[in-house]
Amino acid sequence: LQISEDTVQRYVNAKAAAVTQQIEVSQKPKKRLNVQMDELWSFVDDKGHEQWVWLAIDVETREIVGVQVGDRSAQSAQALWNSMPPVYRQCAVIYTDHWSAYGAVLPGNRHRGVDKDSGLTSYIERFNCTLRQRVARLVRKCLSFSKKLENHIAAIWNFVHHYNATRRKKLGLA
Repeated sequence: LQISEDTVQRYVNAKAAAVTQQIEVSQKPKKRLNVQMDELWSFVDDKGHEQWVWLAIDVETREIVGVQVGDRSAQSAQALWNSMPPVYRQCAVIYTDHWSAYGAVLPGNRHRGVDKDSGLTSYIERFNCTLRQRVARLVRKCLSFSKKLENHIAAIWNFVHHYNATRRKKLGLA
């Protein structure tokens, strides 16, 4: 095509900058909602630059209802909580593993720390596998990786938007 690598990279960067970093989900009634949360390891540029992808999924609709990319601290857990729509922050019972950051941030009366073998985090664990399959830069041993944090985050958000739109269509909510 006789297009320079620089032109292609500028195009990719512009597309990445345009990706919305806000959750879009179907309308939910104010009733008990069940959410599963987990985090998965990734990196940018090299394995010394760890980035953790924090996710929350609605158990009933399987929509992703929260996303945060950052370190593995309580601050990132708080950002995940803040990324969720208000109805989830008001009504959801949240199932997580026993990572201490969750306990420091989530409301104690609605947070349930559970073991992996309980099955109460199985949907989010399965989604982590789907995310790794579909977003090549998240595969652990891969030649495809992000050199810029902004592009890494945009690739994750782009997939989440596509995934949620597909879920809503499948459920007849679109």
